[in-house]
Amino acid sequence: MSDPHQQRRAKVCILTSVHIPFDGRIFHKEAKSLAKAGYEVVLIARHDKAEVVDGVRIVPLPEPKNRLQRMTRVLWRLFRLAVRERADVYHFHDPELMTVGLLLKLYRKKVIWDVHEHYPNSITDKFWISKGLRRCVSKSFDFFERAVVRFFDYVIYTTPFVGARYQNLKVRSGPIENHPIIELSETFAKDPQKRIIYLGGMSRIRGLVEAVEAFSLVVRRHRDWELYLVGSSRPASFEDELKALTRERDIEANVKFISWVPYEQKERLSAQAAMGIITYLPYANNTSCLPNKLFDYMLVGLPVIASDFPLYRQVVEPYQCGLIVAPDSPEQIAEAMIYLIEHPQEARQMGENGRRAVRERYNWEHESARLLRIYETVLERKRG
Repeated sequence: MSDPHQQRRAKVCILTSVHIPFDGRIFHKEAKSLAKAGYEVVLIARHDKAEVVDGVRIVPLPEPKNRLQRMTRVLWRLFRLAVRERADVYHFHDPELMTVGLLLKLYRKKVIWDVHEHYPNSITDKFWISKGLRRCVSKSFDFFERAVVRFFDYVIYTTPFVGARYQNLKVRSGPIENHPIIELSETFAKDPQKRIIYLGGMSRIRGLVEAVEAFSLVVRRHRDWELYLVGSSRPASFEDELKALTRERDIEANVKFISWVPYEQKERLSAQAAMGIITYLPYANNTSCLPNKLFDYMLVGLPVIASDFPLYRQVVEPYQCGLIVAPDSPEQIAEAMIYLIEHPQEARQMGENGRRAVRERYNWEHESARLLRIYETVLERKRG
């Protein structure tokens, strides 16, 4: 007799109240990989319409007016939509959704908590929380998560540092790194220009002031080079601050601000650059996580200029794919930029080394296999 569980596709409902629906990790990597593997995949996220994209059905959430509304009315709406889907597995991505995950467990659902950061650390870096409250909020979150995480069926995390937290809590957990999709880089040719690129959210703790200061030193010797800053600013006023700095340093014409591009296009922009920078400042969350932008640069063969953090060194130095600098030193960053400009053959070799590392090890094709094994484990526990 055939197994009735094999006669229907398992249904997965992915939940996010924070991220855009076409987020790289959530949609392009995890949701599409699950749909390709035969799961019925529903994504509930902030969006303006219901639609099906690449086999993933998107259920829209309203755009909140502010953070409080997002964490109250929108969360309640998300929970009701999630229950309506009657999925086999619920996979949520935001810490504010832990309460939703607990409520779904009352409905005897399988729940996966996908941890993107070391949240107790990242809370201490939140600019919108007053400095006097950050440590208290961080400790409160730590206490709450420790109390509830054991009720979830699986915890997915990135980087061994973050994973150690869940291993110490003795919950079922495993890594899914946010590595790039190899096939994206195969849809266009590399066309390097005299351009340095930064990809990602723009904020003070990500070292953008120091990067612009460094570039102003570069332009003194290489006036025809450009710096591309690609990503949204947090807070929005920070971009105005950076633009004012470019005017003060007389490099306004050399620095290009691009607020947002679709996921598929960011690799195309990287492929048109000569090097990528990821000089985050030494804040708690920055030093405990590996940014996916590091691997995005490597994917398209860019030499990288990266912060002198242990996690970054573990990638950059063994593969000799870039230069390590003190992120709070514009002078060191500028020296690295100038070195790569004036040593093009060495820079090209670093880029090739990085691309080889991604093809051999740091790619989503490897990580997606782990994701599918995790789902098999969770569903087997349900069937058992």
